[in-house]
Amino acid sequence: MSETQQNQTDDKFFERADAHIALANGHVNAQVHPGLASNSLMYAASRFNAWVTAAGFKSGEDMKNEKEEVLKFFTEQYRLMLEENFDNYAENYEHFMGVSKEMAEKA
Repeated sequence: MSETQQNQTDDKFFERADAHIALANGHVNAQVHPGLASNSLMYAASRFNAWVTAAGFKSGEDMKNEKEEVLKFFTEQYRLMLEENFDNYAENYEHFMGVSKEMAEKA
């Protein structure tokens, strides 16, 4: 995987991320649990990442030879992003989940 592929962020990074989140939220309703939308979003991200990765190789054989490195990169990146967002939600739970401090203290 090239250095360019590994570190591509720009000033529109969060705008695009928010657009993907809004799309996923748009699928959540009385029949579709947020977990189902999350599963679809993770699958779509993995599919797109496989395509982006494939575009950086000259052959399927080359791609297979780098599989462990690519999987390590994407899983490490996902873990870092999830950990950052998890900590943010834990630290700001009342704000993000719409819980008043009084209700949180009663729980």
